[in-house]
Amino acid sequence: MCGICGIYKFNAPIENPAVIIQMTDTLKHRGPDGEGFYLNTLQDSLPVEPSIVYQTKGKGNVVLGHRRLSIIDLAGGHQPLSNEDRTVWVTYNGEIYNFNQVRDELIKKGHHFKTNCDTEIIVHGYEEWGEDCVRKFRGMFAFIVWDAKNETMFAARDRLGIKPFYYYSDNERFVFGSEIKAILAVEGVKKDLNQQAIFDYLNLLYIPAPKSIFQNIKKLLPGHTLTIKKGQMCESKKYWDLSFVSVNQSLSESEWCERVIDKLEEAVKIRLVSDVSLGAFLSGGIDSSAVVALMSGLMGKPVKTSSIGFKEEKFNELPYAQKIVSKYQTDHQQEIIEADAVDILEKLVWYYDEPFADSSAIPTYLVSKITKQRVTVALSGDGGDENFAGYRRYYFDLMENKLRDKFSDSFRKTFVGKLAVVYPKADWLPQIFRAKTLLSNLAMSPMEGYFNSMSWFGPYKDKIISSDLRDSLDDYSPVNLFNQYGKVCDSSDPLSKIQYVDIKTYLVDDILVKVDRASMANSLEVRVPLLDHEFMELVATMPSSLKLHGKEGKYLLKKSLEPLLPKDILYRPKMGFSVPLAKWMREDLRRIFEDNVMSSNNTIGSYLHMPTVKEMWQKHQAGFSDYASELWAILFFAMWAKRYV
Repeated sequence: MCGICGIYKFNAPIENPAVIIQMTDTLKHRGPDGEGFYLNTLQDSLPVEPSIVYQTKGKGNVVLGHRRLSIIDLAGGHQPLSNEDRTVWVTYNGEIYNFNQVRDELIKKGHHFKTNCDTEIIVHGYEEWGEDCVRKFRGMFAFIVWDAKNETMFAARDRLGIKPFYYYSDNERFVFGSEIKAILAVEGVKKDLNQQAIFDYLNLLYIPAPKSIFQNIKKLLPGHTLTIKKGQMCESKKYWDLSFVSVNQSLSESEWCERVIDKLEEAVKIRLVSDVSLGAFLSGGIDSSAVVALMSGLMGKPVKTSSIGFKEEKFNELPYAQKIVSKYQTDHQQEIIEADAVDILEKLVWYYDEPFADSSAIPTYLVSKITKQRVTVALSGDGGDENFAGYRRYYFDLMENKLRDKFSDSFRKTFVGKLAVVYPKADWLPQIFRAKTLLSNLAMSPMEGYFNSMSWFGPYKDKIISSDLRDSLDDYSPVNLFNQYGKVCDSSDPLSKIQYVDIKTYLVDDILVKVDRASMANSLEVRVPLLDHEFMELVATMPSSLKLHGKEGKYLLKKSLEPLLPKDILYRPKMGFSVPLAKWMREDLRRIFEDNVMSSNNTIGSYLHMPTVKEMWQKHQAGFSDYASELWAILFFAMWAKRYV
């Protein structure tokens, strides 16, 4: 796992090629084991020692940088790396798990290798197959290939977007990096904020690709490539997508169980290749417990597992993790965390680069920190809920669709819609009486209703932004993205559609961003077997009824894991990986919120309607409502703007 960055200036030499040093330095946490640079310049080498600097003759218009976290071929895997005649170069972040098979195939075709690392198959794969080389790779990756002969820069991101790739482009240059901060190190990069991205963030608590918080910095979409040939940018190309068309309707439940476990075991096995110490996150939930169980059967020695807990029983899953520790005799470490919320917030603002308000980034950062004390690579259980319909919202959405079908469109949009407007948002009432969201959703189309369930700020949704921000948006709405992905999905099944939307939005730009930044902040590589694309392709073709069976989410996954996990792990209520945020907003974070948001010199007042913010803050402090997540989003935005803007 590493950090990558670079510049391609189209029609002139780069004035200050040494800027690549500053760019690469911003990514040191992603790769503390070394750095390397490539320049196609006529100038002297970069003034850095003892770094590795490669130089070829050229127009002086390309520099590549790399920070290395050594995982495979510790001695020989330095980057940037080239082919034999130094005409094709790569800087790469990730792991390609099938590199030995691809390497053997390339050797048979006459290619010669000088290392034993997975990086080199990208160079020779590009020589052999061109842009189609990415179709051969099974793993997580983001990379740039510089083809000097053809003056072509080729970028690629893995199918699920596990590894990040940001880029900036204007009429003069293409600048890229694993994180936005590497791009911002370059002089002249425009830092105008993206107004639509701000609105996206206030709805979703993250910024969906391809947008970033900056107007001119974008994210390469998962499963896409991008080519710049002789200074001409081509449109990004999709090379992979997930199909939900069921081709295995005749399989029995037991046959599905067998296929799922076999494929998941294979996905875990190929992720155990490492030349450094390896372990696993263990939350005590189904997904991480399944990964640990399969690792235990494959490794032949105790798995090094790590867990964290909180004093508040509501947020503490350590007793469940301990059941897996006892069953599989793992080499376990755990800590009860007393988090310094202010200190962690300031760290997260730096590492996440743009507003990001999933508060589970806090425990993810903390478990990564203690995990790194013993291992350099950890497997996690991320992806199980998206693959197998594990979120409760999937059941509620299914029920809404059944109700929606019982009424005409006109009745829903007029009578039900008007009822939703006047119905109170009664958070203090039992769940059965909290019907405002349900009524609002029923008045909408299925995808708009799902977006409404996934978005935040409740009754303040239309009031939270300033009039200036509203005017700049015209008719833009973040629901457009959900509608777009809903149309692209190749299944008419309602559950498959929202799973597809989640995989393209929430999974990529919330879950995977959270894990990547939190782990790499601690120089820890995290591998995600449940997001193996071949495993996901299998699960996507499974009938929906085997994922969400009545009210039971993850039905088939739980059945397939019954021989491996205790039933009180498989069938306990879902907890989620969270922190006592409501309490923190009333105690630990109260002063910093008032100083950075409620003060007259705050940095975000031009984007928010401050009387609405004040009203939400007062209601939360009084205990009348729980607006912890929304207030955390506002605070993160304010702290981010203070540092970056």
